[in-house]
Amino acid sequence: MADTVPSREEWTAGGARRSLPGFGHTVFVRGDGDPDGAPVTLLHGFPSSSQDWAAVVPALVAAGHRVTTVDFLGLGESDKPYPHAYSVLEQADLVEAVWALSAPGTTALVAHDYGVSVAQELLARDPLRITSMTWLNGGIFPDLHRPTPEQTLLHGPSGPEAARRLEEETFTASVSRLTGRPLPPGPLHDMWLGARTRDGLRVLPALLGYMDERRERAARWTGALRAYDGPQQFIWGPADPVSGAHVVPRIRETVPHGELTVLNGPPAVGHFPQVEAPEVVGPLLTGWLRATP
Repeated sequence: MADTVPSREEWTAGGARRSLPGFGHTVFVRGDGDPDGAPVTLLHGFPSSSQDWAAVVPALVAAGHRVTTVDFLGLGESDKPYPHAYSVLEQADLVEAVWALSAPGTTALVAHDYGVSVAQELLARDPLRITSMTWLNGGIFPDLHRPTPEQTLLHGPSGPEAARRLEEETFTASVSRLTGRPLPPGPLHDMWLGARTRDGLRVLPALLGYMDERRERAARWTGALRAYDGPQQFIWGPADPVSGAHVVPRIRETVPHGELTVLNGPPAVGHFPQVEAPEVVGPLLTGWLRATP
């Protein structure tokens, strides 16, 4: 992992909490790079924040891109309303509101984990807006998703109580079990702070409703993946117990013309390619975008 990754405070200082017209909540948005550069939008996963992309954003900026990152509602520095019926559909509304604010027109879209489902909904709504699609470990095929025991607990009847009792040691241990390459204490601590800030732990059970949404909307979201005729890239960590090596054959079958890179290492990468191996993911992204019309 790169030694120059900004701290949570530094990352947050580079963006701002914005009230988005027509959305109704204040969300954290960050823009990097040349305002006139080719737009790229990065969508993060659960239960972290846009800071997951901090180590690859410099490579995209150096390549001349205009990079937009955002914290989803309920995560990072965005509002965390409670009680609230969180949904992937609302998160897609959030991204569209950010796009309306920044007016990128079309954009390349890069998505990880929870952001994968949001990206699939965006593809289903308006595929022509997305010039290319890059997918990193996530539940693109709901029947292959293997939730962690912690996710299952938080999503169940005792989820609210489990969230109230959640401590940093348990949180970071759970995240660490998803990785193939150990993360340093600093990024793990920042993930915890991003989840906890603004009384965020209590909303985690509601956010996990996305696992139900994936099953309910599987035909729409998998259909959007199959139907999209733009360029698709897959950057996949096989050591991920949730969405790892067992997903790769389905990717090859479903998107045979997609560009697939499996980060076998050694050591093999796990669930967070952009955090575990930014020195690999950055060039893969910039090279792909440079070659994509």
